[in-house]
Amino acid sequence: MNTFHEINTPLRTIMTPGPVEVDPRVLRAMSTPILGQFDPAFTQMMNETMEMLRRVFQTKNKWAFPIDGTSRAGIEAVLCSVLEQGDRVLIPIYGRFGHLLTEIAERNGADIHIMECEWGEVFDQEEIISEIKRVKPKVVAIVHGETSTGCIQPLDKIGPACRELDVLCIVDAVATIGGTEVKVDEWQLDAVIGGTQKCLSVPSGMAPITYNERIEQIITVRKKVEKGIATEHDFLDVKQQPIRSNYFDLSQLQDYWGPRRLNHHTEATSMLYALREGIRIVLQEGLKERFERHRLHEKALVEGIKAMGLELFNDVPWKLPMVTCINIPVGIDGDSVRTMLLQQFGIEIASSFGPLHGKIWRIGSMGYSCRKENILFVLAALEAVLIRHGASLQVGKGLQAALTVYEVSHLVVK
Repeated sequence: MNTFHEINTPLRTIMTPGPVEVDPRVLRAMSTPILGQFDPAFTQMMNETMEMLRRVFQTKNKWAFPIDGTSRAGIEAVLCSVLEQGDRVLIPIYGRFGHLLTEIAERNGADIHIMECEWGEVFDQEEIISEIKRVKPKVVAIVHGETSTGCIQPLDKIGPACRELDVLCIVDAVATIGGTEVKVDEWQLDAVIGGTQKCLSVPSGMAPITYNERIEQIITVRKKVEKGIATEHDFLDVKQQPIRSNYFDLSQLQDYWGPRRLNHHTEATSMLYALREGIRIVLQEGLKERFERHRLHEKALVEGIKAMGLELFNDVPWKLPMVTCINIPVGIDGDSVRTMLLQQFGIEIASSFGPLHGKIWRIGSMGYSCRKENILFVLAALEAVLIRHGASLQVGKGLQAALTVYEVSHLVVK
């Protein structure tokens, strides 16, 4: 008979675009004793989490709460609650996750219209606005930060244009929330989906979302409460085109997170502890300060990589601050380098997808992983491993360039 031993996970330095290292304070919060989901102490935590999420999303929306499940669950909850059969959706695709939006919208019966640009590029906002006017969609669904290419799509003109044209703007901000500006109200975004496992430094398993009254109106019209928990009023209020998913039904989730406390599902208690602590830490640091910290460590990493003699894939004005993509040198086995980094140094970096698979490495500097010791460690280890693989480098220059960035910075480096 096999004996299964206690889990003894190896210590890793995780420098991928997600998941990232979890803040120790979040791990401690997860060990908090379990409460019942309708215990007043727990519902108070739910209310506090909603209030803090509003601040992180920079919104005054009534609704800001997490979906239990990974980031994809949040995207699916929003899209399947909003979209009905035949609804026209415009999706600008500039990497892997635009295709994910397309996949989810297609499965919900939407009439899909896509526009694509080369991976590594982003769209001129006017180009998207022109296509919105031509297609006249109900929804524009777009990725803010595309981790597959390390690029960030500007949205400050797209949101207002959607509002003016009476189009809903739904945004995947999974990679950007907590790491760079996501101005939900100022950019007039109707629904925004975040993720826990990236810049918030919380384990994967929840997807914070927020949405406004325009979205709520659509959800309310489609509301259907399941029989086992419905009241007489709920039976009288059944609509013609209910939301297809029960689990991802935002109309019922509103009643779960609102004063009614509808018993829709059993809340992921420990994950809520984690999310509450994670966003508390974000707000304690300050959004402005947190964004500056991500920019500083990005600069140190980028300068180190360039000084080493490597070439960036995303050395462009629209570079995503938290993901740095490196062209794999000719003749170098990219997977072998990643394997050696993990086996010899305990460092994990990422490859990419689709047309970029095997062509670039992606280094994430997100949330708690975004620290000076991690940046210096990954630069030193990458240099050592590349030397072992026969790459031609400017030996010793990478670390020195990064140290110079830190020495001249006015920020208190963490």
